[in-house]
Amino acid sequence: MSTQRSNDILSTFPIAQIRQDFPILQQDIHNTPLVYLDNAASTQRPKAVIDAICDYYRQDHANVHRGVHTLSQRATDAFEGCRDRLQQFIGAQHREEVILTSGATESLNMIARSFGGQHLQPGDEIVLTQLEHHANIVPWYMIAEQTGAKVRFIPYSTETHTLDISELDTIITDKTRIVSAAHVSNVLGIENPIEALSKRAREVDAIFVLDGAQSIPHTAIDVQRLDCDFFVGSAHKMCGPTGIGFVYGRRTLLDKMLPWLGGGEMIEHVDLEGFTTNVLPHKLEAGTPPIAQGVGLHAAIDYLDAIGMGTIHAYTQALTHRALTQMKTIEGIELHCRETLPVNAVSFGIQGIHPFDIGQMLDQEGIAIRTGTHCAQPLMQCLGQAGTARASFYFYNTPDEVDRFVDALRHIQELLS
Repeated sequence: MSTQRSNDILSTFPIAQIRQDFPILQQDIHNTPLVYLDNAASTQRPKAVIDAICDYYRQDHANVHRGVHTLSQRATDAFEGCRDRLQQFIGAQHREEVILTSGATESLNMIARSFGGQHLQPGDEIVLTQLEHHANIVPWYMIAEQTGAKVRFIPYSTETHTLDISELDTIITDKTRIVSAAHVSNVLGIENPIEALSKRAREVDAIFVLDGAQSIPHTAIDVQRLDCDFFVGSAHKMCGPTGIGFVYGRRTLLDKMLPWLGGGEMIEHVDLEGFTTNVLPHKLEAGTPPIAQGVGLHAAIDYLDAIGMGTIHAYTQALTHRALTQMKTIEGIELHCRETLPVNAVSFGIQGIHPFDIGQMLDQEGIAIRTGTHCAQPLMQCLGQAGTARASFYFYNTPDEVDRFVDALRHIQELLS
């Protein structure tokens, strides 16, 4: 993206109107206006989402599915409406292919335990990447230990700042049963070579899982085009509430999966001899579901769609371009990214300054970023870093906030180096 193109996008985006929708951004931290640049960890909620959740609790709350009274029917319609909205938003062919969970972490654990637990055998291989969040590593280690399978990794190249897929055919082999990868890295903000991974997985008849927690807030998702078997996401990364996420799965695969939790709506019948399970999607949704959160997620998707995912993607990348262009001029800056523009996040350090010190000093200026390993210790080992600082942008951030952030970094470098 050129600087001129970036400036054109930033100048035409209705940022003043959008910021009015986010009450939390209207506050001061340490007597200075808040600049929230920790969006890869969690985004903020617009009034439309907050109001939808509050209205549900004021008017419609009850438990779902089995009640015959009016409130239960309203709650059921609202909760199932979230499933229908998600189906449309991600391009699933059937509403039963959308399983609602507590978030992307539970979603990945469900796939690992329910699908992996049934299909993996000793000697089988699970292939991940060195860019993964721990939530897409630990569940696979756990199920590999139980089944005798082996976990392998596609390496990350610190020279090209991309996955090294030059030896992909020797990593994803006839022994591979599952390939699971982040669509976008939560640390580096870069999009992985999904087409190459999907193509190779298909060649060896492996299942392809995509962790979309960092992509769905910024990019229009079409699971058919992505050619994935499973796709997961979290609402709180996309202006929705905490406590709800989803699994998309091909129906032919979900039909074969056994419930991994028992109780509630996953049951069709129970007697003294045993039980039978419900049909999709309910057989994979045990217990009382996150009803109010579903209402909030529905409202969040409506809000994002009203702006337009293409518009959000372009604006966020323009902010990222502005930040990177200025950060490169800071003496001693270490940028852990390639020339190709990251989607939304910049991971960095300053020579001689601990990332925690950077984060704490920015906080004194009212600027919120993330510091540490970002739940990605294998990647930190590859980078040769104990941790990094990470700034991540979203469509409610402003160019002036980017400038404040970079000016504060420059001051920190001058003060501590």
